[in-house]
Order: sequence, then C-alpha cells, then structure tokens
Amino acid sequence: MLFRRHLCSAIMNVELRHLRALAAIGDESTITGAALALHMSQPALSRTLEQLESRLGTRLVERTTRRLTLTEAGRRLWEHAHRILGQVDTALAEAVAGTQPRSIRVAFAWSALGSHTVPLLRAWRDRHPDIPVHVRRVDDPEAAVRRGGADVAFLRTDPTPDPSLASCSLIREQRMAAVPEEHPLARRSAVRLADLVGQPVVLCSTASTTRADLWPDAQRPPTFQVPGVDEWLTTIATGEAVGVTTAGISYNHPHPGIRYLPLSDAAPVTVYLVWPSSPAHPATDAFRRLVQRQLVA
Repeated sequence: MLFRRHLCSAIMNVELRHLRALAAIGDESTITGAALALHMSQPALSRTLEQLESRLGTRLVERTTRRLTLTEAGRRLWEHAHRILGQVDTALAEAVAGTQPRSIRVAFAWSALGSHTVPLLRAWRDRHPDIPVHVRRVDDPEAAVRRGGADVAFLRTDPTPDPSLASCSLIREQRMAAVPEEHPLARRSAVRLADLVGQPVVLCSTASTTRADLWPDAQRPPTFQVPGVDEWLTTIATGEAVGVTTAGISYNHPHPGIRYLPLSDAAPVTVYLVWPSSPAHPATDAFRRLVQRQLVA
C-alpha cells in the first residue's frame, strides 16, 4: 500500500515538460542536442531530467563524458513518452480544429503494399473522405508506431513481441533478384539463389528482408551493406553487385538500369500490419479492418 501511494504521488508530480525532456534526450543522446531541439539551456534541461529521476526514484539516463545512454527503465519510459506526447498533441490539435480528426499516419521502410497501395488508399478515401491518410517512409516503422510517430505500419520482417503493439499478417510477396540490365542473368525469365553465388550481393540496412543466411552455408555469396534504397539501386545499376528484394519493392522502385527477376527457389516474404494495442487515432480500427478485407494472407 505504501509503495502504491509513493508511485501515485510520483506519477502525479510528473509533468509534460519532464516527458518532453526525456524524449529529446533519448532521441539526441546528448544534453547539447536535446537542449537545442527543445530550445532551452543545457543547465535547465539537466535540472528537468534530475527532477524526473528524483520524482520517479529511479535512474533513467547513464551519463558519460561524451554521450548519454538510456537505462532500461529510461528506454521504456522514452518510448511511452513519445506515444503520450503524440496523443496529447493530437488531442490539442483536434480541440483547436474542432471535430475534424487528423490524418492517419502510415509508416513503411521501403514500400507500403506495392501494387496494392493505391487501390487500398482509394478504397479508404471512398469510404472515409473526411479522414486523409499520410503515407511516409521511415527507417524503422515499427519503432515509429511504438513511439507514437505513426498510427499503423507495414513491415516485411516479423513484428517484435511487445504488449503495446498488435499485428496481423497480410500477404506473402515473392522474392525478386535485382541485376544490372547488362548482366548475363538479365535475359532470363527467372533465376535461382545459386545463380547469384560467386558475385557480390548488396544489402540495404533499412530493408532487412535479405541476409546472407538466405543461402545455404556452403553457398553464401559475399555481401556488403549500404544505408538506403537510393544507394542500393545505384550500386546494382552501376554493376557493382546484384540484390534480392520483394515483389512489392520492385513494383515501387523501377529503375532503368535494373532488371527484376523472380527467384524461383526462395521463400516468400510475409507483409504485416502493426498498430498500437491502444490506438491514438479513432479511425485506426476502421483502417485495419479495410486493410484486412483488401488483403488476406
């Protein structure tokens, strides 16, 4: 009972400015960067963080001479803080704008739903013309949902087990090989994984659908990483490497210097929809239901 009273008192004493401070510190990893992001002085930000830690009775940040690192408790609260602040900002924006809800924010890493994207968005607009959908690319769409930066996300990797998130599988996309248009394989109608062995395979750090273990141990090609889709496409088009992706991504990223070919012996990739267990946007469930009606795994 005493612990509950202490916890309740701590929660009552936590203010939005404390959560904004922790959110910025976790994002920037330095007091200097966080203070600049919040337009406040470094001493004032340090005092705000100390207040938060004192009121909660736990350390949230490990301090070193160069960087700040969130503790496990700090990391959990940092993610909740983004979601809470997003919900507050949404509520205030809707209060100012009246009853008109904000747009539904949809996040994806490389491609939303490939050829299914436009029909889905048109179907939503026909049914809910008063609620726009804002689709944007982010490096980590699952984290964007967890932190409140997106209302739903499309993933091509298995969702992380997390009680704050819900998910469902949608479709299974065929894997595709991406080769330079002058490559000998470009004349084929399809290829096998073994056809790519013996030449470098470029991986994209934000796609995460292809790793070296896609090939058997004895037949793994040399691989290297690039940071984004533009670098991935350029590396293949200039003949430095070949790549492996999915049908949805090949649809969304055609390139005059690249030929996409079906990989006949590679397992397909499952596309997932992820959303908060407690959605911030009132139309999240309606969007989820439409997605599931349009695309069934």
